[in-house]
Amino acid sequence: MRLQDIAIARLIVQQITSTRFTKATDLVAYMGAIQSQDYAMAKWAIGLRVQSCTEKDVDKELDKGTILRTHVLRPTWHIVAAKDIYWMLALSAPKIKALMQTNNRQLELTEKIFYKSNSIIEKELGKGKHLTREALAAVLENAKIATHSNRLAHLLERAELEGITCSGKTDGSKKTYALLSHRVPKKILLNKEESLARLAGIYFTSRGPATVEDFRWWSGLTLTEARQGLELVKADLVNEKITDKQYWMRPGLSLPARRSSSVFLLPAFDEFTISYKDRTASLPTAHNKKALTANGIFFPVIVVNGQVTGLWKRSFQKEAIQVTTQFFEPPGKLTDSLLKKQFKRLQQFVEATSILHT
Repeated sequence: MRLQDIAIARLIVQQITSTRFTKATDLVAYMGAIQSQDYAMAKWAIGLRVQSCTEKDVDKELDKGTILRTHVLRPTWHIVAAKDIYWMLALSAPKIKALMQTNNRQLELTEKIFYKSNSIIEKELGKGKHLTREALAAVLENAKIATHSNRLAHLLERAELEGITCSGKTDGSKKTYALLSHRVPKKILLNKEESLARLAGIYFTSRGPATVEDFRWWSGLTLTEARQGLELVKADLVNEKITDKQYWMRPGLSLPARRSSSVFLLPAFDEFTISYKDRTASLPTAHNKKALTANGIFFPVIVVNGQVTGLWKRSFQKEAIQVTTQFFEPPGKLTDSLLKKQFKRLQQFVEATSILHT
């Protein structure tokens, strides 16, 4: 396998080239976690990997609680399968809380305040309610806990990390919080070794070829823990040395003998780009600053034959969707033809009456 083959292989294992999944929950369980601070784009990340999936289908599974949106792995939003939430939190929450300490001190958030806030939130949601961010802010303010200057975000995130809250049912167009114990009453807990093995198995199966450094980046683990996780599952994987790096992947992964051209509209923060510390297999160094910012904002990208070749964005005009594309270099006619198929898939996902391209 050559460096340029890695990106093609990742399109395959990440269920982008084609998918065997028909439900969002099964896809999310396979992927382990889908980064989701851009909520709408995260739903498209799931939808493009699930057969005939619409945004409403993803919404239904989020509302049912078979998949949940919360802070896990790294200090950012992810969508995870409900069955995985408890062991993932147990593995990653202590590290995330440690990373938040500096900001907590700056915001004058102490453990005493967190304890009081968590107790209030748990009591309020314990009534079976699914409450919006604004409603919880009002409850906390009424209890003399200030929520200004980003304090609310930290208070709500701590409740998630303590396993108290998770995403609730959508209230109109607004997201809500609910008690995790109500949404997922059955706890699946693993010891640390089991958790490391489970996470490593998920990662290298759904994202390999990848290195142990890639796994460390994605998982938020220390390098020692990442190596331990790999060691526990490497008998179930295969590896290959490519450009002086050891890449691990699922056995039986093979590239098509005849390469057909492909074009995909991948969302902001998609796992195809964000899952790896080293992205050079799919993102040429010359285009790196065009696809992501120095402070870690990943833009929606156009991927042609496994390579990031441009950016795109969408907007809505009543029931129509408008897509704007910007290529780093002029695209060929075949790219333009395949792009139209992606427009059609996006239109089906959001169930728009028409699609406009500029």
